[in-house]
Amino acid sequence: MFLRKSRVEPLPVTMSAVRMGERVLQIGVDDPAVASAIAAKVGLSGNAALAVADERDAARAEGAMANAGVLVDVKVTPLASLPFDSDAFDLIVVHSVHGLVSALDAEARLAAMREWRRVLRHGGRVMTIEAGPATGLASVFKPQRTNDTYEAAGGVVGGLAAAGFKPVRLLAEREGYKFAEGIKS
Repeated sequence: MFLRKSRVEPLPVTMSAVRMGERVLQIGVDDPAVASAIAAKVGLSGNAALAVADERDAARAEGAMANAGVLVDVKVTPLASLPFDSDAFDLIVVHSVHGLVSALDAEARLAAMREWRRVLRHGGRVMTIEAGPATGLASVFKPQRTNDTYEAAGGVVGGLAAAGFKPVRLLAEREGYKFAEGIKS
């Protein structure tokens, strides 16, 4: 008897809940393999775009997308002025495990989140992926890095609410990740 290995998606891909046919914008690229897996989920009937801060991230992302055989429109752009039309996306996935969002000062963070809201369609959602509490042996050997000022200001949940997303909620803290979601109402 032969058992087929089932392909298990990385947790960030599963939590994004991206569906075939959606228009998805990803912001940042912590793990190019995760970004390409999310982009692949939209299929030929959807649209995938990726906004990154520099040419190095663009090259990493484009290489991963080519290896995965997915088409993605990769743009190098500031977070606060995205080169996309208003209401252009159904879902925005923000890759911030390495601190893309928490590293911004409060004013820049709010400007970026307002820009995300602009390019998101009414009823669309933004999902953020940040570093969460370490689990297993990592919790013993790898200290948790936090930005206390960012967390005191409400973190990503507080920022999304301030930018006009409603409702906003922390979805989960699992396997070293923290997932939050906001809806453009």
